[in-house]
Amino acid sequence: MIWNRDAETLDAGARARLQGARLRETVAWARARVGFYRDRLPATAPDRLEDLAALPFTRKSDLRAHYPFGLFAVRLPDIARLHASSGTKGKPTVVGYTREDLDVWREVMARMMVAAGCRPGDLLHNAFGYGLFTGGLGFHQGAERVGMTVVPASSAPTARHRLLLQDFRPAGLCATPSFALHIAEAMRAAGGAPDGCGLRYGMYGAEPWSEGIRRALEDAFGCPAYDVYGLSEIIGPGVAGECEARDGMHVADDHFLPEIVDPASDAPVEGGREGELVLTTLTKRGMPVIRYRTGDLTAVVPGACACGRTSARIRRIKGRSDDMLIVRGVNLYPSEVEATLLAVTDLAPHYQLIVDRRETMATLEIEVEPTEATVARAGGLAGLVGLRDEIAHRLRAALGLSVRVTLVAPRSLPRSEGKAVRVIERR
Repeated sequence: MIWNRDAETLDAGARARLQGARLRETVAWARARVGFYRDRLPATAPDRLEDLAALPFTRKSDLRAHYPFGLFAVRLPDIARLHASSGTKGKPTVVGYTREDLDVWREVMARMMVAAGCRPGDLLHNAFGYGLFTGGLGFHQGAERVGMTVVPASSAPTARHRLLLQDFRPAGLCATPSFALHIAEAMRAAGGAPDGCGLRYGMYGAEPWSEGIRRALEDAFGCPAYDVYGLSEIIGPGVAGECEARDGMHVADDHFLPEIVDPASDAPVEGGREGELVLTTLTKRGMPVIRYRTGDLTAVVPGACACGRTSARIRRIKGRSDDMLIVRGVNLYPSEVEATLLAVTDLAPHYQLIVDRRETMATLEIEVEPTEATVARAGGLAGLVGLRDEIAHRLRAALGLSVRVTLVAPRSLPRSEGKAVRVIERR
């Protein structure tokens, strides 16, 4: 099923013409109404698709520099809703939506959710947080647009999630992948079976997650796991998402124009090579954003998708360009560590990277939990020396770096109701 066949199956020529027209409107709108863009976009600024790379980038630092409302293109009374980031690294980034923007958000969320298997009349268990974070309300309003029944469970205690999942038997679950795994773990600990709740699909996002986490989620809940991507600076969830073919994430590129650039040189990247995702809003009026540096690493998926949708597709997000760790001269991403750990069947999908920079040479320690069955078979953690050495060997081969591996007791690492904290740096 395709939610909006006219928009999602446009031929290449019609899609390019629509994108070009909307880009011209967006550039003119931003230049006329936002002082930041008036200064950055002179009257002769190019506004054709083929000239997009000539326009300047917008960065998260620009949003913070104009905190709170300096990048809005309409008066505050014309803003229907505000959202904001957590602000853990400084001032939060604040975004505003007009009523028309919220309608676009509902539309693109409906597309992504239907692509993942949602159908009118389905019951959806929404375990994303509500509030200034865009996840909960994004999925909520998309589900209502599709015609689903929403259970706004949000960040309730895991016992409440267990009760609702077992008794309501929803068709779908949406959550951060780390919180979904936490719910599944709590259900098992209470004697329940997460794969017995009748779920047909799970939709996860708000943090990078690997194919190993996908396998863990699918094993836990007994249904396919789909990736839905977004960021509040652009709209929230609904920028892109996987269809049932799961061959890349479809971008709603009639509303959000994607590019891939080299994060070091800023030059466009072609030929399906990996780079940083850059997005331009094509229809957002409350806070238009031109060439926004997302920091997220991905690549364009070539060829046509078996589902029939013709929009651009991108690979699942590998991580963020600013998530890269440099330890003893070696560049590595947490996702590379995760992929290696989760290839070991005796390990649970819970781990933490501890980078200690208090000495001249940084060190990396990886804490990871064996499964309870593994610990029981070995008669305790002390009996898992061989497993610890095997993990260290695999990590050294994958990363080109010797790391300290510490096996910790099952369910001892912190669990998160929101985005998982995988990296701790000590300075």
